[in-house]
Amino acid sequence: MTIKIINKSNHAIPSYETVASAGMDLRANISSPITLLPLERAIVKTGLYIELPIGYEAQVRPRSGLAAKKGITVLNAPGTVDADYRGEIGVILVNLSNEPFTIENGERVAQLVIAKHERATWDEVVALSETSRGEGGFGSTGMQ
Repeated sequence: MTIKIINKSNHAIPSYETVASAGMDLRANISSPITLLPLERAIVKTGLYIELPIGYEAQVRPRSGLAAKKGITVLNAPGTVDADYRGEIGVILVNLSNEPFTIENGERVAQLVIAKHERATWDEVVALSETSRGEGGFGSTGMQ
């Protein structure tokens, strides 16, 4: 699949690091560093604009290394870029650590996964089929 992209950043366009990678790293495109204090959040711009085909979305996901080592994650993970959005891709980052974290220009802040999705229609009914689980939710299937 080919996706149209406009790159207004000073960085290379996102690419897959390995042949089996699902995501491509997104880099911060900022004029000066951004320091996130503990529990602080910010929208970090990327300088990237894309045109997805209908039936696809781009998911903005956390980078596992930043989350595990620094406590930095994508607040609305995964963030969704819809096929009809033409604005700049931004990443909502939050600092869940106890230490300030500084984001530098060009730093890898998130990953982008392109995914196909379905479009549902509703069938409004008065009852749903029975299952053994029933209405059990939020841990009702057991914690092993």
